[in-house]
Formats: sequence, structure tokens, C-alpha cells
Amino acid sequence: MSEIRGTELEEMGSFHPNQLVRTKYENILENLDSGIILFDSDGVLAFVNVQMAKLLGVSRKSLAGCTLTELLRHPQLTRFKKKKILRLFRETIFHRKRFHELLDEYGKSWLITMTYGDQMEGDFLISVKDVSDFKQIEQTAYQNDKLAMLGKISASIAHEIRNPLTSIRGFIQLLRPHLMSLGKDEYARIILTEIDRANDIIYEFLNSSKPSAPQTTVIPVASLLKEVVLLTESEALMKGCQISLHLDERDPTYISVDVKQIKQVLLNLIKNALDAIDEKLDDPGVGMIEIGMKHHDKHVSILVSDNGGGMDQNTLNHLFNPFFTTKEGGTGLGLSVSYRIIKNHGGSIAVESHVGTGTEFEIMLPKMEGTSF
Repeated sequence: MSEIRGTELEEMGSFHPNQLVRTKYENILENLDSGIILFDSDGVLAFVNVQMAKLLGVSRKSLAGCTLTELLRHPQLTRFKKKKILRLFRETIFHRKRFHELLDEYGKSWLITMTYGDQMEGDFLISVKDVSDFKQIEQTAYQNDKLAMLGKISASIAHEIRNPLTSIRGFIQLLRPHLMSLGKDEYARIILTEIDRANDIIYEFLNSSKPSAPQTTVIPVASLLKEVVLLTESEALMKGCQISLHLDERDPTYISVDVKQIKQVLLNLIKNALDAIDEKLDDPGVGMIEIGMKHHDKHVSILVSDNGGGMDQNTLNHLFNPFFTTKEGGTGLGLSVSYRIIKNHGGSIAVESHVGTGTEFEIMLPKMEGTSF
């Protein structure tokens, strides 16, 4: 035994202290949740951890000893990642930027940190971290700030605008018989229509800043969805679109909601779906909107999907922001109002969309206790 122990001690003694430290730090880097890659002073890839290899989608073995040029020519690396690596290299070398943020092809946000200089003895250390959750928190805080500001603005100017509009509308109605005698009744009709449209915009503006507290009623989800379909199917047929309702009424599910507000949300989503289908000019006459529900333990999901043109990632990132719109003449308030209404009901609203294939909104609301599913 003493001989074996002596051999072990001898082997341990043969390791240089620096080598033990190096091994220790390499093990730490291997287990970080951030991707780490190190280029030495000659531009050769000296170290890459498991997470970075996973992010690049390339095996660590094939990366060993690569130069930057060889990395950009790597057959397993996607074109998207090659373009991003080249852009990062240019911004770091020519613009001396040490921190970069980028959005990948899946909509995730990444923070990239470059460390170099005298302290690195010519080496370049690159770390990549997923900051999507932090971005979501930041976006939510930003949106709440915008809505708070919107509330202050609306409170100070809305009534100042509506009062003169009411007076103007009254005087136009008094003048209408005179205009009719002059054959100018069309002018009065246009003025009244535009005043009503301005009032509608102000109403949306007020609601977007502070939707009223929900006046809740217990209602079956199926009943709510049927009523919404009845309200919209005639307009859909006029636009060459079908609305398909998928329900399982054998065991009804109840929710406690402000029916008027939830209808407002659903009608807004269906109107947006009709507009998206209407804009998809390459395949007219086959528009389809599907409305259904999905059950969870304590929540129920209401799904509204369409086969319109879909949305890109940039649009999705700003979709619920006040005043953001892709429609000509749109106010950009409809979805921000919907977002607030659903939040006030203790629910959530999510969207999934792909350009060319359509969009699906999912509204999740709490079930009434003691109901089915």
C-alpha cells in the first residue's frame, strides 16, 4: 500500500501548479450557461466550451485549431451565423465595440461580450449569453411606462377635443336642411362621418390608457364564442372568408369576465384577421379564420387563427405597443387595449405568426372553480 500511495503522490507532484489551475478554470468555463470561445494572438481558436459549440451547431472537435477564416468557411455553420460572426468581427476590430446585442433567426436575444487588450496578452475572449427573459422584462416595463404616459396625456386633452367636436356636430346637423336645399347634402354627410370617426379614435385613446375595471359575469366560453361569430360572420362572407368555430359542448367551461370587454378583444382579433386575409392578394377567396378553445387545469385558452399573410419578427416584437401599427390609417391602439383588458382579467395573450402562413392568437383566462376539465 505504501508503494502505491508513494506512486500516486509522485504522479501528483509531476503536475505543474499552473497546469492544475488551468484545468480548474477550464472545468469552470465548461459548465457555464454562457457560450465561451477564445482566439489566441495568432487568430487560432484555442478554446471553445460545450455551450458555444451547441449555439454554433458545430462539433467541438471540428472547431479545434480553426482560424476565423476557416470558421467562416465551416460547412456545418449556417449562413445566418456566418454573417453575424463576420459583422461582430468588423464592429469589434474597426469600431472597437466590446458589447453587442443581436436577435437570432428564432427571435431570441443574445448579449455578446468581447474581451481583448493588454490584459489578454493578444488573445480574444468572446462570451455569448441568452438575455431573452431580461429583454421581455425590459419590454414589459417600457410598455407599462408608455401606457402610464398615455394615461396622463389622454386625461388632459381628450375632453378638450370631444367638447368642440360635439358642438360642431350639432351645428352641422342644424345646417343640413340648408345644405340639402343647395344640393350639398353629401358635404354634411362626410363632415358628420369624419366627426364620428374622430370620436371613435378618442374613445379608443381613452380606453387604451385606462380600460375600466371589469364588471364580471359568469358565462360559458362556448356561448361567448358563438355570439362573437354571429357578430362577424356576415362581414367575413362579404370579404370571401369563412369563420370556423370548434367547440366541445359536452361539458361546458365557465369563466368570470366582463363580457363587453372580452367581446371587444375577440372582435378586434377577428377584424385584424380579416384585414390580414384581405391583404393577402395572391390567393383571394379562400380566407379561413378558426376559433376554438383549449383546456388546462385552472385556465382555458381561446384561440383565434387565420391563414393571412402573417407577420415578421420585428412586427411581433412591437405588436402590443401603443401606437404601433402596420395599417394605413390605423391607430395602433387596438392590440394594446386588448393586452390591458386581458391582463386586468388575470389572463395572458400570446401570438405566433409566420410570414406567408398566417397568425394565431391565444388568450388564456382563469376558469371558474368547480367547472369541468
